[in-house]
Amino acid sequence: MGCLEGKVAVITGAGNGIGRSHALYFAAEGARVVVNDLGCNRDGTGDSDSAAEVVAEITKAGGEAVANGDAVGSFEAAERIIQSAVDAFGQIDVLVNNAGILRDRTILKMAPEEWNAVIEVHLNGTFSCLKAAAARMKDQGTGGSIINTSSSSGLLGNFGQANYGAAKIGIHALSRIAGWELARAKIRVNAIAPVALTRMTHDLPGIQDVFKVEEMGPQHITPIVAWLASDASAKVTGQTFGVDGDQLFTYKMMTSHGATKRGSSEPWTQDEITAQIDRIVSW
Repeated sequence: MGCLEGKVAVITGAGNGIGRSHALYFAAEGARVVVNDLGCNRDGTGDSDSAAEVVAEITKAGGEAVANGDAVGSFEAAERIIQSAVDAFGQIDVLVNNAGILRDRTILKMAPEEWNAVIEVHLNGTFSCLKAAAARMKDQGTGGSIINTSSSSGLLGNFGQANYGAAKIGIHALSRIAGWELARAKIRVNAIAPVALTRMTHDLPGIQDVFKVEEMGPQHITPIVAWLASDASAKVTGQTFGVDGDQLFTYKMMTSHGATKRGSSEPWTQDEITAQIDRIVSW
């Protein structure tokens, strides 16, 4: 028996790359899967039958899956995506928010539509699907697991990805807050921040020289996602897991040691800040 036997999972952006890896693995572990994918390129343009192709792979291997072609980003689409699981399989137990696009550009060259498109797919898409899934899970009364996809581009920053990074740090915060708020309904919410060689990253300058598919491919990301979806993670919520090849870890927001005006009730002066700035920003 697989670790996801009896569970119904919705995976967004599951037509290619990491999402496809999730869908195939989940099905092999016994889950019935809704494969959501618009079938677009990584910049959000174009279309294909990628979701149906993944469903065909799953069914050929003896699993159960259905395709959904809604574009994430709106609350209306999120409701349809989650409803597709209920219509096909009668319930939803797991949501993996994986769908994403890239519109890399430095800030002064970034057009408003490039900012808005990335925020819509990543942050709005994650929140709207999370909300729709959590509402259904709460009504079912059996809890569930939601796994979001953040990134080191948001947690640590990355040149040329202000839109993507802003969305991804927002997803980290959303996952922590949702983990607290939904605990009463026995719904766990966690995130992953993967480093992987996929179609989203394969043609970035120098990437092929640093990463190899066998060392940094999607196959290294999916096991922690499946674990978070399984009952084995029943006590884990509000965490963001870093996945870097064979290394697993969690991201934490920490403060520097800082400086204190002990024994003084007076506000900091400009000169005092200047004198203490190295201590304030150093670890």
